[in-house]
Amino acid sequence: MKSHALAALLAATAVSAVSLSGSVFADAPAAPETIQAGSYKVETNHTLARFTVNHFGFNDFFGVIPGASGTLTLNPKALADTKLDVSLPVAAISTTNATLDGELKSADWFDAATYPTIRFVSNKVVQTSANTARISGTITLHGVSRPFTLDAKLGGAGVNMMDKAYTVGFSASGTLKRSDFGVTKYVPAVSDEVRIDITAAFEKQP
Repeated sequence: MKSHALAALLAATAVSAVSLSGSVFADAPAAPETIQAGSYKVETNHTLARFTVNHFGFNDFFGVIPGASGTLTLNPKALADTKLDVSLPVAAISTTNATLDGELKSADWFDAATYPTIRFVSNKVVQTSANTARISGTITLHGVSRPFTLDAKLGGAGVNMMDKAYTVGFSASGTLKRSDFGVTKYVPAVSDEVRIDITAAFEKQP
């Protein structure tokens, strides 16, 4: 349901790291310049978007969208120049309920056949603290493009002990109104406002 989301904040901070068997683990904040500048690619297997809505006023209900793809251009010394372009496959929506998943992918909701991706492209990144940043841009959902903002926090940076790739990770969150994108089924019984939470990893490219 909502995307995406995501990114680039990282430069906003860093992490000092501890070496163990050739791996690096986040420990304490370090100088932003310790994060390597360059071009990054979404590490799909460890990136996930979660959406949350309120269900009939009874409880919050959520689902996830795996399978993210996209790129991040990052320079810790020029955070404002950060560029993020990330997409999520609508057909991958999962609530662990097959019937509901089918409904959400149908034309009554997100219409995966007609609008197969949710895409977020940044246009402004502003550092908000030592390890956080506000990422503004445009999200395209259900064929409609609107401004969207993510509040992001650096998770860590270093060499992944498994694949040896230099990796940066972060979390991000934002909210949108699905009716703004023409997804109005059951509003307001199922809340119009949707919260999006993202956990993302990016691998540095050669």
